[in-house]
Amino acid sequence: MNKLFLKSGAILAGLSIALGAFGAHAFKTALEISNRTETFETAARYQMYGALALIFVGILTDKIPHKFLTWSGNAFMVGTIIFSGSLYLICVTGVTMWGAVAPIGGASLMLGWVLFFMGVGKR
Repeated sequence: MNKLFLKSGAILAGLSIALGAFGAHAFKTALEISNRTETFETAARYQMYGALALIFVGILTDKIPHKFLTWSGNAFMVGTIIFSGSLYLICVTGVTMWGAVAPIGGASLMLGWVLFFMGVGKR
């Protein structure tokens, strides 16, 4: 399972850099016109946070094999995709209804940290 978290974290981190650069350059004017620059930056930033959390969990699951850490990694992965993905969708489509989905991703990210705490506490 740790390889899945490490690889997923690496992919999400790389995409965060690529999307952040895309938003800062190629998509900059469109984001400014729609007043979505801050939303896009938040999506990229939280995608990187989730990616780093996944890499961290991937490293630790080798040293502390506990189901809570595995669940934590899953929560980070799902939360990052849902939270950042919904914000990207708002920026690309202009459909603000996607904002109602973001809290689900945010809750999953928070759950990931709770499970992480519980997993490392079981050692």
